[in-house]
Formats: sequence, structure tokens, C-alpha cells
Amino acid sequence: MFLAADEPWQERAACKSPQSLALFFPPVHAERKAEKLAREAAAKAICARCLVAKACLEYALEIEEPHGIWGGLTEQERKALIGRRAG
Repeated sequence: MFLAADEPWQERAACKSPQSLALFFPPVHAERKAEKLAREAAAKAICARCLVAKACLEYALEIEEPHGIWGGLTEQERKALIGRRAG
């Protein structure tokens, strides 16, 4: 994932490899629902074993990141969480 260099938790992120980018962000072409769900499940599996997933999620919520999977949540899941926190 492309992350700000001043965030020390990023150095310990399980998704640091360039290969992970294809899992955490949708492709430029349309993907079938089954492909999307499989890609998201693979990304979330990486997040599930990541020691800094909570910090990653909080960062994404703080900057209102509109794309990709961060801290184990999709864009829609983050929006729902923001709504629950606000309401």
C-alpha cells in the first residue's frame, strides 16, 4: 500500500510487498463480483494476521481514505463504521 513515510507503523505492515497492491485496491478494469469478493477476502486475510491493522484502519478513517482495503475494512465498511461512530 502507498502510505505516508512518517507513519512508523507502516514499516511493520503485513501488506508492504508490491504484490499486495493488487489485492488491496481494485483493478483498473471491471472485475466480476466473485473476483472482487475473492480479492477482498485475500486482502482481509493479510490484515487479520497484521500486527498494525488497527493503526492502519485508524489512519484510513482519519484521512477519510476513499479507496482500497485498510485495516481489514473495505471502502463501504469504513463508511458504515464512520456512520456508526457519528450516530
